[in-house]
Amino acid sequence: MIDKFIDTPAAAVADIHDGATVLVSGFGGAGMPTELLHALIEQGARELTVVSNNAGNHETGLAALIKAGRVRKVICSFPKASHSWVFDDLYRRGAIELECVPQGTIAERLRAAGAGLGGFFTPTAYGTELAAGKETRIIDGRGHVFETPLHGDFALVKADLADRWGNLTYRKSARNFGPIMCMAAKTTIVQVRAKVALGELSPEAVVTPGIFVKRVTQVAHSAFSS
Repeated sequence: MIDKFIDTPAAAVADIHDGATVLVSGFGGAGMPTELLHALIEQGARELTVVSNNAGNHETGLAALIKAGRVRKVICSFPKASHSWVFDDLYRRGAIELECVPQGTIAERLRAAGAGLGGFFTPTAYGTELAAGKETRIIDGRGHVFETPLHGDFALVKADLADRWGNLTYRKSARNFGPIMCMAAKTTIVQVRAKVALGELSPEAVVTPGIFVKRVTQVAHSAFSS
């Protein structure tokens, strides 16, 4: 019988290894898999490359992982915000690397990884420092930059509901990057608010099919919002 539920967040992240590339869902605090991230801090993996929309909020979740010194590099769209002081301090001191990627481009790079594509051309960032060292091409009279897929060894994602096969639904804007990150990672680990019986989720309502999900853990009463 297929049952992808794991008892605890700690057990779910136990095999994340040093040097892994970890995709982390979330748009600010919405959809951030905070309990999985805190379990990863306790687990001890180091030298991680983290792909996320932003570089952490306050001192919880991703910011806590960064503060603990476990992250070597952040690939994100919004590294600077009033509540991203942990990353900002480390970056100013040269203690962490940054690859800044436009938001639409980071989403499409993740989607390309999940779809098995070799890359794509986009006009975004053409003629800017973000295009330095990349292939460029004029298409229909407009400059484009070639971008490569963004694969992950692991994805840590927050969803709302899951059945034992790992089919997922999400809550409003907490959906954000979760579905494409599930597709772009070798191993997807998801925390959900509740487990539902097989067949309870309408096929029309399933956003992420269970084929893209390796493990699920239930966090019924998160100490953090969204």
